[in-house]
Amino acid sequence: MWAVVYIAPNQSVAEMLKGVLVQEGLLVMLRSSGIPHMGPSGSVEILVPEGEVEEAHEVLAGVLGVG
Repeated sequence: MWAVVYIAPNQSVAEMLKGVLVQEGLLVMLRSSGIPHMGPSGSVEILVPEGEVEEAHEVLAGVLGVG
């Protein structure tokens, strides 16, 4: 099963964060959320396998400066 670890405000932020997570060796999937007609401006969910959620949160906290 996949779990949402972050909801990016748009496609470009999601792609950047996906790149960071992939570089750390994590499997990542992106999925549009919210209003479909917003296209790349809409929110994008970042998902990882359930077993990698904790590691993904640690990586994202470092990148986003939270936690």
